[in-house]
Amino acid sequence: MSNRIRELRAKYKMSQEQLAIKANTTRQTIIRIEKGERPSFNVAMNISNVFNIPVNEIFFTNCVKQELQNINSN
Repeated sequence: MSNRIRELRAKYKMSQEQLAIKANTTRQTIIRIEKGERPSFNVAMNISNVFNIPVNEIFFTNCVKQELQNINSN
């Protein structure tokens, strides 16, 4: 599973620890999610709320990621 968490953290100048606190989880969980691990429903919703972005705009499968890259490269 791919996600935009690292990109969003950079945009909002937020550390992994800051995001973890705001999303009511641990820094280790954020690290694992950024590496591609699928988050729990609750954590995904909490992260979505932190950034005020729908879950499906943060988390997506690798197939969708490839499709987006193909669209952007055309």
